[in-house]
Amino acid sequence: MRAAGVTARHRLRALLIILLVLSLGIAIFALWLFLNASAMPVVRRAEVALPFPAAAPRTPVTVALLTDTHLSGPDGSRDRLARIVAQINGLKPDLILLGGDYIGDDKGWSSYDARASIAPFAGLRAPLGVVAVLGNHDSRSKLNRRALSGPDWRAAFAGIGVTLLQDGAARRGPLAIGGLKDIYTRKIDMPGTLAAMDRVGGAPVILSHGPDVFPRLPDRESLTLVGHSHCGQIALPFFGIVYVPSKYGTRYACGRYREGKRTMIVSGGVGTSSAPVRMLAPPDIWLVTIKPLRGD
Repeated sequence: MRAAGVTARHRLRALLIILLVLSLGIAIFALWLFLNASAMPVVRRAEVALPFPAAAPRTPVTVALLTDTHLSGPDGSRDRLARIVAQINGLKPDLILLGGDYIGDDKGWSSYDARASIAPFAGLRAPLGVVAVLGNHDSRSKLNRRALSGPDWRAAFAGIGVTLLQDGAARRGPLAIGGLKDIYTRKIDMPGTLAAMDRVGGAPVILSHGPDVFPRLPDRESLTLVGHSHCGQIALPFFGIVYVPSKYGTRYACGRYREGKRTMIVSGGVGTSSAPVRMLAPPDIWLVTIKPLRGD
């Protein structure tokens, strides 16, 4: 009887040790996921050739793409976003483009209203300025009262020195920047935006929140810069990215794409949606050098 009692105690002790090790492993894994999400973004670089206007200088233009800031805690604090702004300024881009989703989810930590979510962008510095579009998290609806109406968004961005484009275009150096409304929550005017780009003239750069606009573009030399995908936010070993909130699934999940004459870059963004975790999909910003096509 005594031996049986000792054996039972040994088994219970072994079970408790196993549970403790498993709990510790889960805690360490959860901490790793959180640290991935709250890390400073990696800088990805690309070069793209576009048709410059005949009268424009042949000097390349560097464009920084910052998207999906989702300002909300615990991973996306104001201090972290201020450091990211300083990081981008340190890259000395000629132009800075903001790809939407500035408002963050309520993750049980700090959250911010619309104006506070974009306030850190006042610190961005670039010779050709800063241009922005809105994302699905920034679209005002009955379920999203923190977002602003279109005119209020425009005024809020103007107050911090940022140009907001919503199915419109602006000339910046040799570039014609076409900014689209959010395709996931609004009806976009693609023909009108392309016509506006033609009117301002310049090498065509389309700024949109998400990649679903890409197949709708005409097959001519252009660069499309987007976010929204978070590069899946969670990518699995061996399987890779398993989910992207797009009608095209993971077809345009992350990175650089070339279809016909069109090029698109999909950023993983710097914030998180739903949960403050990332796995094998680090936050990123892109620094894109746009050069004139050979022979231009």
